[in-house]
Amino acid sequence: MKCPRCGQVDNKVVDSRAGKEGDVIRRRRECLSCRRRFTTYERIEEELPLVVKRDGRREPFDRQKILTGILKACEKRPISYPTIEKVVDTLEGELQSSGEKEISSVEIGGRVMAELLKLDDVAYVRFASVYRQFKDLSQFVEEIKTLITEPADRPPKP
Repeated sequence: MKCPRCGQVDNKVVDSRAGKEGDVIRRRRECLSCRRRFTTYERIEEELPLVVKRDGRREPFDRQKILTGILKACEKRPISYPTIEKVVDTLEGELQSSGEKEISSVEIGGRVMAELLKLDDVAYVRFASVYRQFKDLSQFVEEIKTLITEPADRPPKP
């Protein structure tokens, strides 16, 4: 591990602790050259499928993109950050355990919408308006009508 101050790779681990969930190890290190201490985090590198975008491009799964999209949808709504993180953790876990090499962005968006529908109607409609790329007000109104007439436990159409 390279020292952030002097760039030397000689250092020693002073302290190691597991993260709250046990999925990360926090290590305090001391550079043997400049004596500066710094923190590193170690986590298991798990294989996630490539995301196939609507235009056919493929890119690595990015947890942060999902988290950012959900956070925007839930802005000023009574949904806690830990709840949002749990949704992202669940989705990421499902993708890892599926063993699939590729997954479409449409399927990921559908799964996110299904989880948001369980959490908050407004967050669901906000996410759906971007995800489904509503072109005009009539599509927006139609989605709200569907939300009102269909049972809440039924997953949304992709």
